[in-house]
Amino acid sequence: MSLKCFLYTLQENKKSIDSHFHNDNLIGLVDNLFVAGMDTTSNTLCWAILLMMKYPEVQKKVQEEIAKEIGVRQPRTEDRVKLSYTNAVIHEIQRFADIVPTNLPHATTKDITFKGFFIPKGMHIVPLLSSVLHDESQWEKPHEFYPEHFLDSEGKFVKKDAFMPFSAGQRVCAGETLAKMELFLFFTNLLQRFTFQPPSGTSKDDLDITPALGLITPPMPYKTCAVLS
Repeated sequence: MSLKCFLYTLQENKKSIDSHFHNDNLIGLVDNLFVAGMDTTSNTLCWAILLMMKYPEVQKKVQEEIAKEIGVRQPRTEDRVKLSYTNAVIHEIQRFADIVPTNLPHATTKDITFKGFFIPKGMHIVPLLSSVLHDESQWEKPHEFYPEHFLDSEGKFVKKDAFMPFSAGQRVCAGETLAKMELFLFFTNLLQRFTFQPPSGTSKDDLDITPALGLITPPMPYKTCAVLS
């Protein structure tokens, strides 16, 4: 349930003694959004910096678009509609990095039959998001970093149904809107002010884009040089 729905239901049930929609639960929900989002957002940004070093031509195009459409003022969330290429790059970072490949475990609330398979109530389900984000039938270059996945023939940003790093359905991540806003603002501010390069003595070919293992998959540890633009 989104935070907006929670607030609406809170107002509708504010006189109900037995309602779960009260201020204590609201505070807990907001805390969960920020705590859960810290790890995922920070790891996505770590991937972003690594990939910008690995693909400097992409980094340059992002910087050129930011300079053209925003200039030196601080980026705002409403700038997303003007920054098609930058928005495509952020989406491709999320798709390629695939930082929560197995999502979080869920459980069925009742007996169901899905595509001929019987799944009893209480069965733990692990949605494999990685299978969608790297589906060869959905992506032109599923195993490569390719921002053009999210651009049409005119260079405009396009949404893809197979893009679901936040899961899907009723159990989609409650912090999706917040995470998208954070990623856009952090990424554009960083690229507006800095150019990220491999340390002296190394090249982009030396950078390892193999993910580390874990429930959340960050990049392997690396070093970077942030050069003022």
